[in-house]
Amino acid sequence: MELAKNFQHSESEQKWYEHWMGKGYFYSTPDERPAYTIVMPPPNVTGVLHMGHALNNTVQDVLIRRAKMQGFNTCWVPGTDHASIATEAKVVAMLRERGIEKNSLSRDEFLKYAWEWKEKYGGIILQQLKKLGCSLDWNRTSFTMDPAYYAAVMRVFVELYEKGYIYRGVKMINWDPKAKTALSDEEVIHKQTNSKLYHVRYRIEGDAEEYITIATVRPETILGDTAVCVHPDDPRYAHLKGKYCFVPLINRRIPIIFDEYIDQEFGTGALKVTPAHDINDYNLGLKHKLEVIDTLNEDGTMSVASGMYVGQDRFAVRKQIIEDLKASGNYVKEEDYANQVGFSERTDVVIEPRLSMQWWCNMGELAKPALEAVLSDEIAFFPPKFKNLYRHWMENIKDWCISRQLWWGQRIPAWYDAKGNMYIAETAEAALAKYQAANPGGKAEDLRQDEDCLDTWFSSWLWPMEVFNWNAAPDNKELAYYYPTATLVTAPEIIFFWVARMIMAGEYFLDQKPFDKVYFTGIVRDKLGRKMSKSLGNSPDLLALIDQYGADAVRFSVMISSPAGNDLLYDESMLEQGRNFCNKMWNALKLVRMWDGRQDPGMAYVDTFPTLWMRERIAQVQLHLEELMKDFRLSESLKTIYSLIWDDFCSWYLEWIKPAQEASMPAALYEETLSIFESLLQLLHPFMPFVTEEIYHQLRADRNDDLMAKPLHSANDINAALLAQGKFLQDVITAVRDARVKNNLKPKTPVRIAVDARSEDMYLGISGIVCKQVNAESLSFTREAVQGSVSLVVGADKLYVSSDESVDTGAQKQQLQKDLDYLKGFLQSVDKKLSNEKFVSNAKPEVIDAERKKQADAQAKIKAIEESLSLL
Repeated sequence: MELAKNFQHSESEQKWYEHWMGKGYFYSTPDERPAYTIVMPPPNVTGVLHMGHALNNTVQDVLIRRAKMQGFNTCWVPGTDHASIATEAKVVAMLRERGIEKNSLSRDEFLKYAWEWKEKYGGIILQQLKKLGCSLDWNRTSFTMDPAYYAAVMRVFVELYEKGYIYRGVKMINWDPKAKTALSDEEVIHKQTNSKLYHVRYRIEGDAEEYITIATVRPETILGDTAVCVHPDDPRYAHLKGKYCFVPLINRRIPIIFDEYIDQEFGTGALKVTPAHDINDYNLGLKHKLEVIDTLNEDGTMSVASGMYVGQDRFAVRKQIIEDLKASGNYVKEEDYANQVGFSERTDVVIEPRLSMQWWCNMGELAKPALEAVLSDEIAFFPPKFKNLYRHWMENIKDWCISRQLWWGQRIPAWYDAKGNMYIAETAEAALAKYQAANPGGKAEDLRQDEDCLDTWFSSWLWPMEVFNWNAAPDNKELAYYYPTATLVTAPEIIFFWVARMIMAGEYFLDQKPFDKVYFTGIVRDKLGRKMSKSLGNSPDLLALIDQYGADAVRFSVMISSPAGNDLLYDESMLEQGRNFCNKMWNALKLVRMWDGRQDPGMAYVDTFPTLWMRERIAQVQLHLEELMKDFRLSESLKTIYSLIWDDFCSWYLEWIKPAQEASMPAALYEETLSIFESLLQLLHPFMPFVTEEIYHQLRADRNDDLMAKPLHSANDINAALLAQGKFLQDVITAVRDARVKNNLKPKTPVRIAVDARSEDMYLGISGIVCKQVNAESLSFTREAVQGSVSLVVGADKLYVSSDESVDTGAQKQQLQKDLDYLKGFLQSVDKKLSNEKFVSNAKPEVIDAERKKQADAQAKIKAIEESLSLL
């Protein structure tokens, strides 16, 4: 069958993905082989594939495919997260488009719409991952709201409550006015913001002319002030001890209090205290027994308690109150002020500190074994730099606010009777039984369940356990076989949200770590260094890129520019490079296939050097890859394979063995070439699975196996001498070709090569290749310079290239002089280093040996060039 001009990615991708699925290659059951397990970070059901997913999932697929080739029983578990805040926002938006307001629905009615939305859109991202080539075990797809998963979350809540870890209480929390829910500290993103610092004066009681001036960035909260606080050692305010002042506009009488908490240098040294709207003010309020006045509604509008601007948005009031303060004579001035402002990670609105009754999980004891597991390298972090970040957070961990004021999610399993007594149970039936034990004859209607849902992360921290049915069957063979998982691949921004909490859950409930290694990918940024986002318009449509360039090119583009643990500067030119690489290999396939009918079984296979050398290069790369992959240096791994295929195989090997036009080639050489090509495809397959599988099947007509399932054999020790000879061969060919160009010797003009060699053995098996590659009639050895020739130096050897055509030695002389000047400068720098006693006494022996080798090589080359120049 005639091959297409270029690799046709679209038809190949669909064909091979369906083929792999049909063969069951993605499916895993426990057997006698060692397991290699990855659980994918479950994307939100609201999600669609973007560049971050492309990076994260390509890394996981590379690891899984490589492990399968190495003989592991691989299992990559897919799934989605219900994502309470994000999904509820999507459902509310959908309802609004239909003319329905959420508050007009009952909880059950709303949840019917939520499940409708989830069924329609919730699996889109998983289907899109198939287009990327991800070898996920689709039979194991999990969802954090599946009934069994839901039951596991209920069990965990009840168990932690009964052990005293979970409790309910009023605390200052982060409030999202758009989603109308509490947030944990980890869900707040602090951004540097250019604000205004407003100076406002409060009249002192008993003196119409005296004022105390405060400075604030949130003047709208003035209406909730219940004190002004100054430092006890501040002489400016010592005379105000025991005095009161009045809140501007509403004239509330409030005390002036003294506390060492105050920073005398900030603003005016006087702080307005609003216990309902700032955690530090709240703590001051507790200490000084201040009144708490909540001036904000849950949607960020002003409450009735504020006394003014009721129902108006907080930021509109910020502008209006300044105008009103000016009119009342209480405004002093404003100045520019840069400060950190907290934004909701999900809705990107400014959060509000708010006093609220919430559910909490005490993290102190849970954190200890999870911290030790990482510090002791029982769980290894890659890159290791993230250990310090993890340690700092875990050593300063705060209690986790686990309740959310939402309907979509696992509902808190707490029921209340008419008297406010609380019954914690995994199910409504169990709660009723507890109630009836205390109240014989009690009925289900006597109880009402807590309205709140659990934080999304309270379910996903069970992910590595519960995807293997931990709760329902804790002793099942799959959990024992696949857990702990091998590697977690995730983004560093969820190291606290998810990674730390999974380790806590694993250590607490199973007394086992959830994974052996954690690889943190970088953030995908554009070539200007900006994080990719829809709002900036710099995030490409990933599915469109796959359609245009192919999944392999997309995978190549993210992997080739992704240094381990560092941010990826994504440039779409990498897509072109990936597509060109596919086509380079396709052209190599077409070249090899052209030789299929030109094999001669009786032809002697004499020139074995190319195949021997190519196999050594493959072995060398394999050994190097094993080291790179241990440290998750995937980008370097791909670059190494890319160079091996593009340079060593396509540019050198195929040229060395290519028969003359219409000439035959030994059948054994052809078979060796197919085998070498297959080995190269196997190394590349985890990174670029479609093009490699397609070429693998195109190489042989009678193929009955698949590249994906082909075992990858370990490399043995390499033949360093053979590799050195191959490098020398490349250097000789390159040097002679350059000399021909510089001296205007046309490609069709035959030349003769005479070599003054340090060792003639170096040319054994390669002299014929040299002649073929540079159009030389002969390669002979000499101890004398050849008059009228082009003289060049390769290593320690001198080569004399002559032709029947006259050679202009002027250009040659100029180049040799240039090379000589460079080498003398280089030698001088090496001599200087080796004559430095401090360097010689402190440097490692191998470093000194390397410098001495550089010195000897430079000296030999200088001598050879000087001799060549003397002949011109």
